[in-house]
Formats: sequence, structure tokens, C-alpha cells
Amino acid sequence: MEKILITGAGGYIGTEMVNFFLKKGYHVVALDRFFFGNTLADLNGNKNLEIVKDDIRYLDKSRLKGVSTVIDLASISNDPSSELMPEITTNINLNGALHIATAAKKAGVKKFIFSSSCSIYGAGDGILTEKSRTAPISSYAKCKINAEKGLIKLADKNFCVTFLRNATVYGVSERRMRFDLIINIMTLHAWKNRKIYVMGQGNQWRPLVHISDLIKAFYIVAKEKHIDKINKEAFNVGSNEQNFKVFQIANRFRNFFNDLVIEQTPDDPDPRSYHVNFDKISQVLNYKTDKTIDDGILEVKNALENGIITDSVTTKTVDYYKYLINADKVLSDVKLKNKLF
Repeated sequence: MEKILITGAGGYIGTEMVNFFLKKGYHVVALDRFFFGNTLADLNGNKNLEIVKDDIRYLDKSRLKGVSTVIDLASISNDPSSELMPEITTNINLNGALHIATAAKKAGVKKFIFSSSCSIYGAGDGILTEKSRTAPISSYAKCKINAEKGLIKLADKNFCVTFLRNATVYGVSERRMRFDLIINIMTLHAWKNRKIYVMGQGNQWRPLVHISDLIKAFYIVAKEKHIDKINKEAFNVGSNEQNFKVFQIANRFRNFFNDLVIEQTPDDPDPRSYHVNFDKISQVLNYKTDKTIDDGILEVKNALENGIITDSVTTKTVDYYKYLINADKVLSDVKLKNKLF
């Protein structure tokens, strides 16, 4: 049985990915700091799952014994969160990635698959391929591209390093839902308030990919036998058909909410706009997506209506990080001799 280690296993993508690889017959080591609690608790009885509460910045290589592939999802996720705590973002998203990759190489791991992002293209011009100039704007995106630059130096014939530059993800993740991603948050607002908001004129380009299609891309790379296809290679993950301007995305919701109001705000502080080409992953790895944004909207809408997912502070990453930072300050002020009571 092949042993795979997934970092960030307790997150929005990670929880779904752990379940996916277990179903595919892998032995999964699920590594996470679990800031959002043990989101994998319901899988705890699976004999092929090891849940490890640890930090990629300090993980000892002994944890990687017998692991053939590492999928590195761990990060302070999304641009607003990275701007809230840029130093911590660098420590985790950049230094942590380099630390765990170095440890993996020393431990004899064969493959390291790094979860990068299309946000590294920033305010890009034209249609962007893997060879296009990167122009990261946020701390999050800067750490992703700098991590790529550092990780590729570790790659050799015995240690295969691959970068998957993910489009913006959408869809239901039952164990750790996120409502700070464009399709998911628009669906929530449309369902709760029959109103969604478009910043500025909504002319920014966004590439999109369903969470199950994203996980499929990682699986394809994990099982790829021809290492020359993937070693030291970056792949944009998504589909050409799912590049949309924000206002186009908003208008799609009228198909699902008849009484919907779309409200435009005067300005948009977010300068990111990237129209991305996905030919490489399709041609080299025979990858194709199965889901559309209509599938995603309906999926999230139905999950809300049926109580499968709910809205809370934990579903909005930056709000939850702010809550934790404030809670930590309060506890530090209240504690005496390092005790609360």
C-alpha cells in the first residue's frame, strides 16, 4: 500500500483530499496544525489513516519514514489572511514549504507536489501560460512563487518536484467549508439575502475550478509513472472554459435565484485579474475537468438548504484568524502564572 503525506490536511481542500486518497487505497498521513479543530475526526477509525498534529516549519524527517509522496497544501490561505499577518505567512507558506521539502528529500520521499496558485500572475496581461511573467501582488502570492523558486533547486532525478498552480476553487467541503471564495460566498449571500455584491465594474478575470477536479489533478500527478513529464514542471490547474469576469459570474446566479439583486460597489481595492490558459495540463497529463460553475452553485445552494454546511466564523478564514489573534491576546492578559483559573 502506497503511503502519502498530505500537509494542510485539515483544511477546505485537505479534508476532501484525505478522504479521496483513502478511497483510492492509499495509506494517508494527514498532517495539520488544526487551527480549525480536528476536522478529520469522523475518519479517525480508518486503519489506513494517521492524523498528525504538527507544523510544517518544524516537522522532523522521522515522520516521513516510508512516505513515497508528499502533497503540500499547508499555508496561511488567501490574500486577505496573508496581509493580516505577512511575517507568519512567510514563515509558513515559504519557509515551511522549504523545510518540509528538504526533510522529505532527506527521508527518501520520491515525489513532492506543491500546491501553488494562479494568483502568482497578479494583474496579468493577455492569456497567461506557465511561461508567462509572474506578477504577484499579495504576500500570499509572493510566497507561492518564491517557494516554487526555492523548491525547484531541490529537484533531481531521485526527488521529483511538481507545482500545481490552482485556479480559484469552489464547491462543498463538508468538514471544513469556506465562504471566502467567490462562487461559495456569492452562493451564500444569494441564498441568505437574495443579494450579491460586485466590486467596481466586475471586469477582473478569475479562473475557476471545482474542488473535486482540483483533487483529481493532484491524484494524476501522484500516480504518474513518467517522471520526466512532471519533474521541475508547473501546471495551471483548471479549464479554459472556466475563465470568467466577475460580473459574468454574478449574472450566472440569476439562473438559480429568480429574485436576486446584484449590487455594484463604486470601487474595487483588489487589482488582481488573470485570464489563464490550461492547455499544458490537458495535453501533457490528459487532464480535464468534469464540473462547471453551475454545478458548484447548485451544489452549495443545496448543501445550505439541507443543513449539510452552515455559515459561521470558521467558514471565513481571515475572520477566524482575527478571532484567534484576539482570543490569544485576551487569554494572555487574563492568565496568571500561565493558568487561566
